[in-house]
Amino acid sequence: MGTQTGLEDLKILIVDDNAQMRTIVGTALSGAGIRQVYYAPDGKKGLEALARWVPDVVFVDFEMPHMNGLEFLRLVRSPDSKHRAVPIIMLTGHSDMPRLNMARDRGVNEFLAKPVTANAIFSRLSNVIFRPRAFVDARGYFGPDRRRKKMSPMSVPYVGPVITQTCKSSRCEPVPISGKRLSEHPSNFWLGEFYPFIGLCLKEGCFSSVLAG
Repeated sequence: MGTQTGLEDLKILIVDDNAQMRTIVGTALSGAGIRQVYYAPDGKKGLEALARWVPDVVFVDFEMPHMNGLEFLRLVRSPDSKHRAVPIIMLTGHSDMPRLNMARDRGVNEFLAKPVTANAIFSRLSNVIFRPRAFVDARGYFGPDRRRKKMSPMSVPYVGPVITQTCKSSRCEPVPISGKRLSEHPSNFWLGEFYPFIGLCLKEGCFSSVLAG
């Protein structure tokens, strides 16, 4: 009997036009005992699946024909959507800030960089299930709070001595950050966070978690 992950009863929808990527993500999930995994080849089919069958989490690709991940995300988060608060993890091979900001501002929960690994899949899945961020319903935005909750008691941005940003990936070197709000550093993605920073490394499309300390 395999190790219990606490995720076995989840219902997962994978929306990706690449059959191989659907298989990779689905196989990793199935290998952890998640039995209810459904697939859609594009955003339109994904919306149809969402209407018929309510998943606990959606994995959706950024780039797809007919309807891409951004449009899928916009429609799912729209006021007339019946499932607008479903957690959405976006698969992407892109690391440029404009694309990431567009997805963030449409209410994405997490990013998962290609090529994916089983550890990365479960890291993002665990985040949305075991460490969910509260949803915000504000003018022009509906989605998870864009501020991560792991921060110091400090109530002002950190502008002190040099801090070293350390990425969990062995291929990335620590990045010194000096005298500025950490969220303004170009390699950091999540906004509104203070020391100690926990976020997402974008160096060379790494997308691993980072910690400043």
